[in-house]
Amino acid sequence: MIPTDDQFPAALAAALALPFDYDDGNGVDFEPFPAFLSIEETTAWFRAWTGNAELDGDDFRVFGRHGTGGYAAFWLVRSHRPLVDQPVVFLGSEGETGVVARDLGAFLWLLAGGYGPWEAAASDDPDWTPRHNHELAAVAEHFAADHKQSAAAVIEQAAREFPDFDDSIAELCR
Repeated sequence: MIPTDDQFPAALAAALALPFDYDDGNGVDFEPFPAFLSIEETTAWFRAWTGNAELDGDDFRVFGRHGTGGYAAFWLVRSHRPLVDQPVVFLGSEGETGVVARDLGAFLWLLAGGYGPWEAAASDDPDWTPRHNHELAAVAEHFAADHKQSAAAVIEQAAREFPDFDDSIAELCR
């Protein structure tokens, strides 16, 4: 069952309270929301995004977006586990998909490494270089010191743990 609380976990709130500098395409293109999208908003978006009116958005807790409208969300795939233990995914406006972090702790280190959700999902852009973010690293140290790793390791571990995510989402689309 999807959590109905619209407030962010403390670690996510601390990270998302910091500014994300787009820097004319050289930074991170991420716009956090002040709270999770409602269940109704998530369902309406997911149906429109997939073209599948039979779906609901119960498997996602959306917390931010890319400048073109793609969403970052927790994917509620681990039964009976708290929200902070769920993987973080990106669902792009142009159909891009990807699991970008195994859980919230790993996501904090991804942000500290200079990546946003879109940059992690589309990390093959040769003209973009991540820039370590010291403020986000302090948040990651405070809330997830035991998860410390490079952004590249976060992305690789998420892809390895959830290799079928893209295909699973594609099967839902009409």
